[in-house]
Amino acid sequence: MTTWTSEELKRIGSSDEIQLAFQRPDGTLSKPRPVWVVRRGDDLYARSVNGPTAAWYRGAQATHTGHIEAGGVSKDITFTDPDPDTGDELDAAYRAKYHRYAASIVNSILAPQARSAAVKLVPR
Repeated sequence: MTTWTSEELKRIGSSDEIQLAFQRPDGTLSKPRPVWVVRRGDDLYARSVNGPTAAWYRGAQATHTGHIEAGGVSKDITFTDPDPDTGDELDAAYRAKYHRYAASIVNSILAPQARSAAVKLVPR
Protein backbone atom coordinates (compact mmCIF):
# COMPACT_ATOMS: atom_id res chain seq x y z
CA MET A 1 0.00 0.00 0.00
CA THR A 2 1.28 3.46 -0.89
CA THR A 3 1.72 5.94 1.94
CA TRP A 4 1.89 9.72 2.14
CA THR A 5 5.33 11.27 2.31
CA SER A 6 6.02 13.52 5.28
CA GLU A 7 6.11 16.52 2.93
CA GLU A 8 2.73 15.61 1.39
CA LEU A 9 1.21 15.18 4.86
CA LYS A 10 2.58 18.54 5.93
CA ARG A 11 1.41 20.40 2.83
CA ILE A 12 -2.03 18.82 2.53
CA GLY A 13 -2.65 18.69 6.27
CA SER A 14 -1.90 22.39 6.69
CA SER A 15 -4.17 23.43 3.80
CA ASP A 16 -7.56 24.83 4.76
CA GLU A 17 -9.25 22.95 1.94
CA ILE A 18 -8.49 20.32 -0.59
CA GLN A 19 -9.94 20.21 -4.07
CA LEU A 20 -11.51 16.75 -4.20
CA ALA A 21 -12.83 14.94 -7.26
CA PHE A 22 -14.17 11.41 -7.46
CA GLN A 23 -13.57 9.17 -10.43
CA ARG A 24 -16.71 8.30 -12.35
CA PRO A 25 -17.32 4.74 -13.57
CA ASP A 26 -16.23 5.83 -17.08
CA GLY A 27 -12.84 6.91 -15.67
CA THR A 28 -13.35 10.67 -15.91
CA LEU A 29 -13.07 12.89 -12.86
CA SER A 30 -15.95 14.86 -11.42
CA LYS A 31 -15.70 18.61 -11.01
CA PRO A 32 -13.44 19.25 -7.99
CA ARG A 33 -15.15 20.40 -4.81
CA PRO A 34 -13.59 22.22 -1.87
CA VAL A 35 -13.57 19.99 1.20
CA TRP A 36 -12.04 20.43 4.64
CA VAL A 37 -9.29 17.94 5.45
CA VAL A 38 -7.71 16.88 8.73
CA ARG A 39 -4.64 14.89 9.56
CA ARG A 40 -4.52 12.16 12.19
CA GLY A 41 -1.02 10.78 12.51
CA ASP A 42 0.12 9.72 9.05
CA ASP A 43 -3.42 9.65 7.64
CA LEU A 44 -5.70 12.23 6.02
CA TYR A 45 -9.48 12.35 6.38
CA ALA A 46 -12.40 14.27 4.92
CA ARG A 47 -16.07 14.47 5.86
CA SER A 48 -19.09 15.49 3.87
CA VAL A 49 -20.78 18.34 5.71
CA ASN A 50 -24.00 17.37 3.88
CA GLY A 51 -23.76 13.76 4.98
CA PRO A 52 -24.01 10.63 2.86
CA THR A 53 -26.38 12.22 0.33
CA ALA A 54 -23.72 14.67 -0.95
CA ALA A 55 -22.80 14.09 -4.59
CA TRP A 56 -19.05 13.85 -3.97
CA TYR A 57 -19.52 11.36 -1.14
CA ARG A 58 -21.88 9.16 -3.18
CA GLY A 59 -19.39 9.26 -6.07
CA ALA A 60 -16.51 8.36 -3.77
CA GLN A 61 -18.48 5.43 -2.40
CA ALA A 62 -19.38 4.20 -5.89
CA THR A 63 -15.84 3.94 -7.28
CA HIS A 64 -13.59 4.45 -4.23
CA THR A 65 -11.13 6.36 -6.41
CA GLY A 66 -10.47 10.01 -7.01
CA HIS A 67 -8.00 12.85 -7.02
CA ILE A 68 -7.08 15.66 -4.63
CA GLU A 69 -5.08 18.85 -4.89
CA ALA A 70 -3.88 20.98 -1.98
CA GLY A 71 -0.75 22.80 -0.91
CA GLY A 72 0.90 22.21 -4.27
CA VAL A 73 0.31 18.45 -4.07
CA SER A 74 -1.70 16.70 -6.78
CA LYS A 75 -2.45 13.06 -6.02
CA ASP A 76 -4.64 10.18 -7.15
CA ILE A 77 -6.31 8.61 -4.13
CA THR A 78 -8.42 5.75 -2.90
CA PHE A 79 -11.33 6.49 -0.57
CA THR A 80 -11.53 4.00 2.29
CA ASP A 81 -13.65 3.81 5.41
CA PRO A 82 -12.00 5.21 8.52
CA ASP A 83 -11.51 2.97 11.52
CA PRO A 84 -14.76 2.99 13.51
CA ASP A 85 -13.04 4.38 16.61
CA THR A 86 -11.69 7.54 14.93
CA GLY A 87 -14.84 9.68 15.17
CA ASP A 88 -13.98 11.51 18.39
CA GLU A 89 -10.35 11.99 17.33
CA LEU A 90 -11.45 13.45 14.00
CA ASP A 91 -13.86 15.76 15.83
CA ALA A 92 -10.95 17.00 17.94
CA ALA A 93 -8.79 17.46 14.83
CA TYR A 94 -11.52 19.49 13.10
CA ARG A 95 -12.04 21.63 16.22
CA ALA A 96 -8.31 22.30 16.57
CA LYS A 97 -7.70 23.10 12.91
CA TYR A 98 -10.81 25.17 12.18
CA HIS A 99 -11.37 26.85 15.57
CA ARG A 100 -11.06 30.30 13.99
CA TYR A 101 -14.36 29.79 12.17
CA ALA A 102 -17.74 30.42 13.79
CA ALA A 103 -18.95 27.60 16.00
CA SER A 104 -22.02 27.14 13.77
CA ILE A 105 -19.74 26.39 10.81
CA VAL A 106 -17.44 24.02 12.69
CA ASN A 107 -20.38 22.27 14.34
CA SER A 108 -21.73 21.34 10.90
CA ILE A 109 -18.66 19.13 10.26
CA LEU A 110 -19.07 17.59 13.73
CA ALA A 111 -22.77 16.77 13.29
CA PRO A 112 -23.90 13.13 13.12
CA GLN A 113 -24.63 13.35 9.38
CA ALA A 114 -21.08 14.54 8.65
CA ARG A 115 -19.55 11.99 11.02
CA SER A 116 -21.41 9.26 9.13
CA ALA A 117 -19.88 10.45 5.84
CA ALA A 118 -16.17 10.33 6.64
CA VAL A 119 -13.50 8.96 4.33
CA LYS A 120 -9.85 8.19 4.74
CA LEU A 121 -7.76 9.47 1.82
CA VAL A 122 -5.13 6.93 0.77
CA PRO A 123 -2.58 7.77 -1.95
CA ARG A 124 -2.35 5.58 -5.05
